[in-house]
Amino acid sequence: MKTKFQETLSRTNEVIFRYPVVLVMAILASVGAICMIETSYQSDLFITYSKFTICTSLGISLMFALKMLSQRVGKELLLQISGVAFLIGFYNILPGKQSDFTEDYSYLIIVMAILMHLLVSFIPFLQKNKELGFWQYNKNLFINIFLTGVFTGVLTGGVELAILAIDKLFDFHFNDKLYRDTFFVLAIFGSSFIFLLFNDKGLSNLEKDGTYPVILKFFTQFILIPLLLIYVVILYFYSFKILMNWQLPRGWVSYLILAYSIVGILALLLVHPLKEENAKSWVKIFSKAFYYTILPLIALLFIAIFTRILEYGYTEPRYFVLLLALWLLSIVIYFVFNKKATIKFIPVSLFLFGTFALIFPYLNAFSVAKRSQRSELLKVLNQQQLLHEGTINFQKKITDTVRDEIAGKFEFLAERKQTEFILNMLSKKDKVDLKKNIDKGSFYTIRYDIQGKFTNVHKTSKNNSYETERLVILSEQQAIKIDDYQYFFNVSGYNQESQKLNDDQFKIIDQLTEKSSFKIVLNNKDEINAGPMIMKLFEENKGKTGTIHVPDITMEDDLGKYHIRIIMKQITKERDTYNHRDNIYCGDVYILVKLK
Repeated sequence: MKTKFQETLSRTNEVIFRYPVVLVMAILASVGAICMIETSYQSDLFITYSKFTICTSLGISLMFALKMLSQRVGKELLLQISGVAFLIGFYNILPGKQSDFTEDYSYLIIVMAILMHLLVSFIPFLQKNKELGFWQYNKNLFINIFLTGVFTGVLTGGVELAILAIDKLFDFHFNDKLYRDTFFVLAIFGSSFIFLLFNDKGLSNLEKDGTYPVILKFFTQFILIPLLLIYVVILYFYSFKILMNWQLPRGWVSYLILAYSIVGILALLLVHPLKEENAKSWVKIFSKAFYYTILPLIALLFIAIFTRILEYGYTEPRYFVLLLALWLLSIVIYFVFNKKATIKFIPVSLFLFGTFALIFPYLNAFSVAKRSQRSELLKVLNQQQLLHEGTINFQKKITDTVRDEIAGKFEFLAERKQTEFILNMLSKKDKVDLKKNIDKGSFYTIRYDIQGKFTNVHKTSKNNSYETERLVILSEQQAIKIDDYQYFFNVSGYNQESQKLNDDQFKIIDQLTEKSSFKIVLNNKDEINAGPMIMKLFEENKGKTGTIHVPDITMEDDLGKYHIRIIMKQITKERDTYNHRDNIYCGDVYILVKLK
């Protein structure tokens, strides 16, 4: 027992001293995630913690990759300093305000995470003549990642259950945050530590020759390849259907083709050493046949993606799908025509394609998407003859599909800081309304704003099955003036929400949709009703859609021994034209209370 303990302690010390920077990144990512969850989602501090957590999480993979490279070429300190400098630079690229943290940054972070993991897979093997070592290295990484997932799951579940048992059996009454914080520490730091334990001494251990795992052969031969055969049969039958009906392919077929191609490439990588063995004829057949089977599917993939691009223009997802299609084509050409092909080409080429998509001037994903959607917006406006002296004529008759397309492009461009371009198409009054939402980062309301400005919309049968008409009344009052009020409640407008003050019970009853009432009830006796005030606002703006700005949405009244002020930031009414009913909700409601 003592020997085992000493052995475990020795392995732990080796991991700490061999991978200190990787472990520091894991600790910082765990702390950042905890701080992020503790902070209000709407605060800029939340964004700061989010950026910190994202960068340190990326740092785990990056620093491990640089550690593997240093074990090959040396210069560990220089590589670590370079890695930290990169993470600091990436942190500064990310926006510091919630309103600026838009959808395009999500694509940047996702692609960057993929690139960091790809870097781990090939960075120590850039030189030639290390094909088998490269395969052994990635095979061992693959196995270690799987084992890490199993061990981390068991460890996390076991520790959480132990905390729960102590809490319930000994009445410790632990705060719920303990369970959440434990999960983050074990899921991030714990999994990183376990993974490093499996990697032992690093590169020398990972790339050494070993017997081919029987379980890997079984998994590939009897599970992965049969699934691929099912997929390819389905996709080929769908291709025949397209040819017979002479119709364009559906957009989602792109994702099926990509899934089949990527899983197929993974299967080829898993069985790569076996194709040299004469006895393994099934591997040779699969290796030769696979690239030929995906050639027609790649053609179908290009047709599907260009159908969407030519109709609606580029967005970041369509750009990345097209880029993956080009990458797949390069893979097929390389392995079909190159007799000395190396499997290192697969991760290296994907890394280069991804890097191109992020940083190449003018042709990166974000630049292409913005230019394309600007052009598409102008094309739609000109086709519908909606521009009069450079300004959109919102009184001209259009269909609801065209209206929705224009509104969607406005939202897309507003999120991507194309403010000047879209404001130049609006009248002076419309510019003011749109600019307010852009400054606040309320991009989701821009779509409804633009939809609501079109006053002569013809509903098509395509959209009549289900449609909503949405009106948002937004208060311009930002700061809440407390005055001499003594107490403050923040409620979410949910039905039957209660708040306790001293020995008094305040109950909020939201029945706006059913009875046009929004009551605050004191001790199940006295009550005030803000419903009539809300319904009056909607009546004053009857027939309008989009966003309406008002100076404030407030109400004051006495409630028993208290005086109450109700403050609302936003109220929304959605008309379900299919079911012929209104849905009304208030979002956050602020209640100020003082003794009379």
